[in-house]
Amino acid sequence: MAWDEAGSWVAGDENDQIYGRRLQRAAEAPERNAGRRKVLRPQDMPWEMSRQGLLKHLLNEELDTRMETVDAYMQIIPGGSRSGRHRHLAEECLYVLEGTGYDLHQDCDVEITDTYFWKPQDEVQRFDWEAGDVIYIPPNTIHQHVNADPSRPARLISATNRIYKHCGLDDLEQLEDAPEYDPSVVLDAETVRRYVATRTLVEER
Repeated sequence: MAWDEAGSWVAGDENDQIYGRRLQRAAEAPERNAGRRKVLRPQDMPWEMSRQGLLKHLLNEELDTRMETVDAYMQIIPGGSRSGRHRHLAEECLYVLEGTGYDLHQDCDVEITDTYFWKPQDEVQRFDWEAGDVIYIPPNTIHQHVNADPSRPARLISATNRIYKHCGLDDLEQLEDAPEYDPSVVLDAETVRRYVATRTLVEER
């Protein structure tokens, strides 16, 4: 009988209201969401001097908005410069707000068994873009954005699905830093203006 294993499954005296808390969170969601922002002003969106480049974060779970599923940031690439080069499991799309340039994409062979293993393929593909275009980054593709215009900045809006994080698949690896990366620099409006106006700061380092 199925009851033969009762001596095992009935063991333990620990109790917890896990399902009850889930019901409570669901019941409280409307009130909680009513206090979360639907509109963010530019001053609410933090800058980051990141290894990937100059970023202004538009949406993520730390900004306490109603958005549950999408992370987004704006990337500014000074004239003639480039982003960092990285790889992540989540697919990504980028809208080109201004500028002209190209992407370098390198697909990876992936094997998932007891461990997660990836190996870059030999071919590196180039994809040209300009303002108004949308760039698609397939999952687990090594990629880099290059501003082909030495006299004007490029601006890209990046969006990824946050669900990858909640599934334990927030795999992200930085392979090359953006030329502008300097962890001692704190970005503000004036600093960003200097970066997009000239590459002198980058070339001097």
